[in-house]
Amino acid sequence: MLSLPAWKCPEWTLNASLANTSSPEFTEEWQKRVRELQGAIMVASCVQMLVGFSGLIGFLMRFIGPLTIAPTISLVALPLFESAGNDAGIHWGISSLTIFLIVLFSQYLKNVAIPVPVYGGEKRCHTSKFYLFQVFPVLLALCISWLICFTLTVTNTFPSVPTAYGYQARTDTKGSVLSQAPWFRFPYPGQWGLPTISLAGVFGIIAGVISSMVESVGDYYACARLVGAPPPPKHAINRGIGIEGLGCLLAGAWGTGNGTTSYSENVGALGITRVGSRMVIVAAGCVLLLMGVFGKIGAAFATIPPPVIGGMFLVMFGVISAVGISNLQYVDMNSSRNLFVFGFSIYCGLAIPNWVNKNAEKLQTGILQLDQVIQVLLTTGMFVGGFLGFLLDNTIPGSPEERGLLAWNQIQEESEETVRASAVYGLPWGLGTAFCSSRCTQVLPFCPKLDRCEQDELCMSQSTVYSNISTSGRHLQRVRECPL
Repeated sequence: MLSLPAWKCPEWTLNASLANTSSPEFTEEWQKRVRELQGAIMVASCVQMLVGFSGLIGFLMRFIGPLTIAPTISLVALPLFESAGNDAGIHWGISSLTIFLIVLFSQYLKNVAIPVPVYGGEKRCHTSKFYLFQVFPVLLALCISWLICFTLTVTNTFPSVPTAYGYQARTDTKGSVLSQAPWFRFPYPGQWGLPTISLAGVFGIIAGVISSMVESVGDYYACARLVGAPPPPKHAINRGIGIEGLGCLLAGAWGTGNGTTSYSENVGALGITRVGSRMVIVAAGCVLLLMGVFGKIGAAFATIPPPVIGGMFLVMFGVISAVGISNLQYVDMNSSRNLFVFGFSIYCGLAIPNWVNKNAEKLQTGILQLDQVIQVLLTTGMFVGGFLGFLLDNTIPGSPEERGLLAWNQIQEESEETVRASAVYGLPWGLGTAFCSSRCTQVLPFCPKLDRCEQDELCMSQSTVYSNISTSGRHLQRVRECPL
């Protein structure tokens, strides 16, 4: 969108020393771009909701096997080596410290229990074991490295010259963000004005939505593997893509400037922390809501130095890549066919986006909208690799056993209708049994489908009283009554 002549920045805005950023003219210049982006995101999100809630993405899953999923997940993280390395390279000492702490806490100290005082239960006051390093390895490493950077900044150990190596490791380089942020601000839909719509913008964002859906499907499988859950059934994938579209619609209405999708870095965090709980995501969402309303809190996190983030990304991106490759355990890797499909998909997923980014002018067709769609798709490594893996795996002759489809489909079938999968991927608050027991909802592609016996079994499992309160305070007593 920014490459269009209509959205070129005016000359008078290019010089920061001459532009008055608080003037109405300057404000209108950036707000009209945000309004254009809002309209494009809102229209494209409707396409994503249609693909998800109609069950189209679930229908395509029957043609998707390990040789499609493996390059897609791996290429989520592999192309990001440059950005992660650049952030870490700002100060390799700080980034190495962050990496060391994450590895130390998550791998070497994960089984070390910390005694913590607990009040309650039969013993009242007593101590309990809490596996702090296993639960919070990334958070602990980030906070320690952040504190060290703050100390080195206050003592002027880091250079104060902006051009010197290591300057960006200071925590005061973005001090103006913290001082200028308001204490309280409540965002609302249409805060930048009425969204506008253009065909070029809509097609460009739709291309991004297609890439996002491909990435999300890979993220769903990666997340399930990391937390030891059954692979996501089709109705869960349909619902996930549809809800992501709904999130994009809300983000567009609020004018955030971006859509919402599964975040691959957080999937990597699951492999480090070994904490796979939706309540954690709910709690994190509440924290983010508060951070969005209280500006000072959100601005404080902007002071985290890039080397700390870079070190964290080097660990997490490596985990994501390994999770993608682990899907090949279902495939016969002694087959030259499978070696070709996976190797070619991975390599093209790295090479083609790199070439397109450097030679975008050579893909001009004369149709602006088509050029935007082609450029967005071909510069997204996970789309290129996943598409090639999908195409080659479904066209090159090979037996189902050789392609890994027998083991893959068996796992899918076992997870599709089982009570365990229903407990993991069912709708919340008992809707998985009460709402989806209706004949009308059985045809909806985003609802779990259970027969009467499985509903009764799931009902009995949900009506169990969990009265064993963990002495570490991580589990609460819950009584879940069966809605049937």
